[in-house]
Amino acid sequence: MLTDSFAQFLKLVKLKFDCDLCGWYLQEFVLTAQSPRIRLLHPLSTLSFFSAGLYSIFTMSQTLTFGDSCAPITCHAWNKERNQIAFSPNNNEVHIYQKERSEWKQTDNLVEHDMRVMGIDWAPNTNRIVTCSVDRNAYVWTQAEDGKWNTTLVLLRINRAATCVKWSPMENKFAVGSGARLISICYFEKENNWWVSKHIKKPIRSTVTTLDWHPNNILLVAGSTDFKVRVFSAYIKDIEDQPGPNVWGSKLPLGQLLAEFPSSGSGWVHSVSFSADGNKVAWVGHDSSINVADAAQGKTVFKIKTEYLPFLGCIWISNNYLIVAGHSCIPLLYSHEGDQIKYIAKLDNTQRKESGGLSAMKKFQSLDRQARIETSDTFLDSIHQNAITCINLYKGSKADAVKFSTSGLDGQLVIWDLVSLEKTFDGLKIF
Repeated sequence: MLTDSFAQFLKLVKLKFDCDLCGWYLQEFVLTAQSPRIRLLHPLSTLSFFSAGLYSIFTMSQTLTFGDSCAPITCHAWNKERNQIAFSPNNNEVHIYQKERSEWKQTDNLVEHDMRVMGIDWAPNTNRIVTCSVDRNAYVWTQAEDGKWNTTLVLLRINRAATCVKWSPMENKFAVGSGARLISICYFEKENNWWVSKHIKKPIRSTVTTLDWHPNNILLVAGSTDFKVRVFSAYIKDIEDQPGPNVWGSKLPLGQLLAEFPSSGSGWVHSVSFSADGNKVAWVGHDSSINVADAAQGKTVFKIKTEYLPFLGCIWISNNYLIVAGHSCIPLLYSHEGDQIKYIAKLDNTQRKESGGLSAMKKFQSLDRQARIETSDTFLDSIHQNAITCINLYKGSKADAVKFSTSGLDGQLVIWDLVSLEKTFDGLKIF
């Protein structure tokens, strides 16, 4: 039963859309624990859509929109306070938005790159942004006192596209993967006021697609299109003290290969992630599999093949739980304990309800446009309407994440609340 206040809210929503959309009207309202939404329909069209803003009312997830653009979001990154976001709308630009009260307003547009931006990372403590692009360049952006973002040159020394970038935990260096079959470890050189790089080359045989840092600021895991995941030492003696031994190895000169995990039959590796304690590495490949290597168990690899479409991202939310997402448009929760990887829950449990039968007008419209009369449309039973390409932590850390964010090819950015999701699903225990 709807409360009076909520019913009043629906009247206001209906009035706003009646005015703004010139004829769109409220067709149905569905309220369940899994799928609260409003459905809008134009009387002279079969086109309809679902409003995403209502999800924030039920606190399970919140969908953010930025301006009028519906362009795919290639990648995104948050600042430390989570009141600013940087993302690329699938082109050479990086848009920066800031939250003012309940609205997000664009404050800057970073346009130094000439080709599509492939990676963005925002250092929380130094407040520096690093970006990389198909144009073979990377830039470090520093905010001046007047609020403007200034660039600093990065000497990557590569002849192919830069594909991914990641700040180290101490933020004194960053790694850039590329199509040149190498990884650039970049650090700042004060004498010349630029960022220089040292290369990790062997035994990489193909494009580096994904990177992640170990919590000790020394080790780096990389996935590539040669179907392999590798753990390297990224120690830079010019700026760091000699590291001690760890569970992955004891000899740690720059470029030292500490582990290599072949993923035969898995295809390209799309995403890798170190756990909070640094003992586990998770990765997802193009065969819809989830893999975990545990250094504490002799670097044994555990693998599970799933029924879903290929995953494009993975991230740990505790030492035993990880989130994966990709072409199925839904984030999924898995656990790793002992020698097993287990499916826990589908975190988007949206179920779309179809309205009544077809009218004569709808039948003729459907026959005219699609040569069929089925009661189908182009909307998926999920919040994201296209592949999820990027997953980031929004609140908490890899040891105890509370919220995480996803962005995708549908141009949506969704913030997921794990505490509320845990309460929604019977028997789900994350914390």
